[in-house]
Amino acid sequence: MTATSTFRTGHIGLNVTDLDRSLAFYRDLLGFEVLSEGKEDGRRFALLGRGGQLSLTLWQQSAQGFAPDRAGLHHLAFAVDTVDEVRAYESELRAHGVEFAYEGIVAHREGAASGGIFFHDPDGIRLEISAPLGAESAPVPVAAAPTCGFF
Repeated sequence: MTATSTFRTGHIGLNVTDLDRSLAFYRDLLGFEVLSEGKEDGRRFALLGRGGQLSLTLWQQSAQGFAPDRAGLHHLAFAVDTVDEVRAYESELRAHGVEFAYEGIVAHREGAASGGIFFHDPDGIRLEISAPLGAESAPVPVAAAPTCGFF
């Protein structure tokens, strides 16, 4: 098979324990639009996106929250253009009591200009919002590994 320029991630699907709680988080705090929602008992889901473009699907089909010691999703990263946008998200998330992995904005690695915030959704899924520039003076939690790496 040959690689083509059209190959890219289509959307991400996350299993959640409580769709209403997760919808409130992803819609109200992260600004996703609800494109479609399945409300049938035992088959609840929500298709989320921006500008009508699907990017995230939430499936209510888990009995337990995220477990970082199992194979599967490591973390989900969102990108913004500026570190000021990262700070705005951080402020909003903190105001709503969201759990953070690190205190404030951190660089992706030593000497990196890129960096962001790392936090958890209601099911404990690790999320990141980062910008390509502006984190030059931000701390690095672990000098020997990428910040988004090991928990």
